[in-house]
Amino acid sequence: MQDWDLVVVGASFAGAACALAAAHRGLRVCVLERKRDPGERLHTTGIIVKEAAERTWLQRLPPGLTRRIGRVRLYSPRLRHLDLGAPDYYFLTTDTPGVMRWLADELVAHGVALHLGTAFTDARDEGERLVLPGLGRTRFLVGADGARSRVAVRFGLGRVREHLHGVEYEFAGRTLSDPDALHCFISKQYAPGYIGWVAQNPGGVQAGIALRRGAGRARRPDLDGFLRHVGPRVGLPADVKPSAVRAGPIPCGGAVAPLARGRVILTGDAAGIVSPVTAGGIHSAWEHGWRVGEAIAGHLRDGGPPPARVATDAAPTFRRKRALRWAFDRFQADWPFDLLLYSLPLRWAAELVYFHRRGTR
Repeated sequence: MQDWDLVVVGASFAGAACALAAAHRGLRVCVLERKRDPGERLHTTGIIVKEAAERTWLQRLPPGLTRRIGRVRLYSPRLRHLDLGAPDYYFLTTDTPGVMRWLADELVAHGVALHLGTAFTDARDEGERLVLPGLGRTRFLVGADGARSRVAVRFGLGRVREHLHGVEYEFAGRTLSDPDALHCFISKQYAPGYIGWVAQNPGGVQAGIALRRGAGRARRPDLDGFLRHVGPRVGLPADVKPSAVRAGPIPCGGAVAPLARGRVILTGDAAGIVSPVTAGGIHSAWEHGWRVGEAIAGHLRDGGPPPARVATDAAPTFRRKRALRWAFDRFQADWPFDLLLYSLPLRWAAELVYFHRRGTR
């Protein structure tokens, strides 16, 4: 029976970060990924903020997989717009399937045993070890398996209860009329509780919306209707057909509780480590996953503190953004955004959301 120091379920950003951090410290690490191709059936938009691009392992991304975007263009429901920016700040749009495949290659190159096409089914606790049928024993198990985490269900950990429902189209080979902006649209009609977005990426255009389900709201995002509405403003023909579709739940309620117990820990979407307002999760997920991997290695190698405690303490609180989420859920209406688009309060809120209030006036 194979013995592991750490088994990670899920090979996306948080899971890869956790595995790489632990393997870097010499642990025996195994990653289970239910998809045979890590670039298939993705839920993430793959947009990376400056902090993640410069301060994490993602700074090693091959240049051909990313495209730099320096501005945000925020549109009111009537499609008036406001350009926002911050000194030296940028986002990276990505060839997201390519990034996920690159991450898988990085795991293997750094000594991680990657099992593609292998789903987590069960594990039983035998005190010093957790036993995974057919896979061996491990000292720690990390669930990085998304908003509907099987690890969380199996071990009675916190579950993601609040989420957005998002869908995104990819248009290969297309170019926007303004490719150097991240186009964000406020619209209660098409994206209640969230926004719509259109951006240029290395291979074409990505466009999507997300919404909060609730009384009187659409059951599914109407992305086709949204694109008929905004397409002429960004240079995307109404009759263009998507080359790929991504969809899935996006946590928006903050970190779950309990996030960890004993030898089992959650991270990434499974732990709710996603901004409640922007639904941006890559940077937060990567940092939390890395902290968890380091904590497990520190505990096993150096007698450091219990990793479950470190993981819980390291979870971001998103206090201000949770307050904005509360207000947006209860008071969203189109007319204030049309009326106040160029006002200082709205600019302040937008800068907080997109640039952590580093914008210029």
